[in-house]
Amino acid sequence: MATSETEPRWSIEIVNENDLVDLLPLMHAYCEFYHQTEQIPIISDDALMGVSRALIANPTHEGIQLIVRNFKERTPIGFATIYWCWSTLIGGRCAIMNDLFICEQYRGQGIADIVITECARQAREHGALSLAWETSIDNKRAQTVYNRSGASKSHRWLHYSLSL
Repeated sequence: MATSETEPRWSIEIVNENDLVDLLPLMHAYCEFYHQTEQIPIISDDALMGVSRALIANPTHEGIQLIVRNFKERTPIGFATIYWCWSTLIGGRCAIMNDLFICEQYRGQGIADIVITECARQAREHGALSLAWETSIDNKRAQTVYNRSGASKSHRWLHYSLSL
């Protein structure tokens, strides 16, 4: 949780069933961004909720979602999704921060930095040895945040995807 001089401004919590009504519009906004910039197809509400419910049902093996709220008003302002996996190259469990989204009007306030720190904390608590993520090569704003996070940018690996 981030704090100002006197009181917290943001809260970050693991998503549960009660958060889904607030999470869905954030997930849509995230998908819409990538629909516009990368022509990724729009995903249905049922499919998005299916992902969230799978994580809620099995956070130990599948992953978690975090919801970011304005502390006072409880307004939802962002989310992150972390999936657990294994890596032979690091010899253990790793965490993939698959999604990180902050509503446009809240960007530039350091919230993404706080969310990355919380994702790393959650990953460590789960026994992960690393936290990894990716972004579009055209998403310069996100790259600015990621570059200051202390993470290493790979110049050795390319990401490929095969739709099944």
